[in-house]
This record gives sequence, structure tokens and C-alpha cells, in this order.
Amino acid sequence: MDAAGTLFLVPTPIGNPRDITLRALDVLQGAGVVAAEDTRHTRTLLAELGIEVAKLVSYHDHNEQARTAQLLAWLRAGTDVALVSDAGTPLVNDPGYRVVAAAIEAGIEVRPLPGASAPLTALIGSGLPVHRFHYAGFLPRKSAARQAALTELRAVDATLLFFEAPHRIVEMLTDVRAVLGDRPAALGRNLTKPDEAFLRGSLSDLLDTLGSEGTVRGQFTIAVAGRPDEAADDARELAGRLTDVLLRHEASARLTTDVVREVTGLPRNWVYDRVQQAGRT
Repeated sequence: MDAAGTLFLVPTPIGNPRDITLRALDVLQGAGVVAAEDTRHTRTLLAELGIEVAKLVSYHDHNEQARTAQLLAWLRAGTDVALVSDAGTPLVNDPGYRVVAAAIEAGIEVRPLPGASAPLTALIGSGLPVHRFHYAGFLPRKSAARQAALTELRAVDATLLFFEAPHRIVEMLTDVRAVLGDRPAALGRNLTKPDEAFLRGSLSDLLDTLGSEGTVRGQFTIAVAGRPDEAADDARELAGRLTDVLLRHEASARLTTDVVREVTGLPRNWVYDRVQQAGRT
């Protein structure tokens, strides 16, 4: 009996096509089958990268069960299969769990590749703590259900990561503020694309910025600070007093930011925003 194939989990770019890895190119070119969430989208990406694949098939929410059986048959026959989603790392808010679980149960080798990930990209660019984070994906669409889900996250002591569609982002952030309080947050918009932008500040600041835009456009990944503990509350109170005293004695905004950051240990972006806000009052 021939050796079984390998199931490769291949991240694809979330915006900039050049974010594909050299190893991902090798795997896609060498796989007997590439299973894609949307074959049209993947075919366009492959053309941009100059890759020709042996066989391209769909693998999405609506055919996941039937396609899993077919992919397992190919794997058992010795064919390597590469699984990709439309953008980013497979299984992260995308199909793939079913075939991975089935392959592992069947004793088939599963090899995940590192690569592009919108939640991690947003996290490291947010200015919020990164030592502990909680990925929550998309919240429910209805406000009542969304607030119920947020209530369960209220006590999480980690930076929270979300996705949201542009036409719901304002409503979603409004509910986040109502349930979690006016926490520090960051919006990563159109990550890795030419018009990539980060909006940072309190949830109220972000809502004010989006509210001034009229029709909100873009793809959003959201990072929200985790539950503030008493020490963090004390640090923020101290930061406010230090900021007011230093600015009152005509210290520069830069010096004030450096001193407050060093004394309190708070994130630089939060301190910067606090100093700027105090300077405008």
C-alpha cells in the first residue's frame, strides 16, 4: 500500500500578495490537490503569483462534509492536499476544522505552515498588551445577542480580538463600549493593503472618528484592551495627575509622554493619547 499523502494548511496573503512565503509557494506548486474556500479568488491569487496547480477544488461551509470525504480519499491514496482560505490562515474563522480532525483521526500527517494572520497583525500593531490575547472572531449580528456575548468576555484579562464588517462596525463598537466600558482599542483597517491604517485610542475616540466619515468602508480587525485591574486603574489615575502637573509646568508633550510612560508602565499609545487630550483642554 502506498504511503498516505500530507494535508498542508497554507496561509495566504490578507492583502499584499507578496506576503506569501517561499515555503507556501513550494507546497502549492507541489500538491496534487489545492482545496480552496473560493476557487475564483484563489485562482486569481495563483495567477498573480505565477503558480500553476495540479488540481483546484472548492472547500467551503456548504460542501465541507462531502468534500472532506473526497479529500481523505485522495490523501489515503498518497496525494498531498493543500488547504487554503480566501485570506490568512486556514481554520481561523474559515472552514477546515472538519478535514483536519478527520485526517488526524485517520492517522494522516497534518502540517500547518506559518504565515499571514489578520488577528496577529492587528494585535502587534495595536499598541495594546500582546503577552496574552483572546481571539473572539465575529460577534453576533443582533445587538442583544452581541451584548450577551460581550458580557461573557467582560472578565477576560487579555487583549480581545474581533472581526467586523464595515456596515456593522459602528454598532458593534457602540455595544462593546456599553458592555466593557470605554477601554483603549485599535482598529486595523485594510491590513497590508496600500491604504492600510490603524485608528488607536479609546472606544469613544474610535467611534468619533468613524462617525465623522459618513459611510464607513474597509475591512476591520479590532483589538480591545482586556479587563482593567485595580493596578491598571491606579496607574491610569497616576498618569493623569502626572500629565496635568508636567504640562502645567510647561513640559513638552514628548517629555511628558516619556516620563509618564516610564513611571507608570502604561502602553505608549495610551499615554500619548492621554497627553494629547490634556494638551487640548
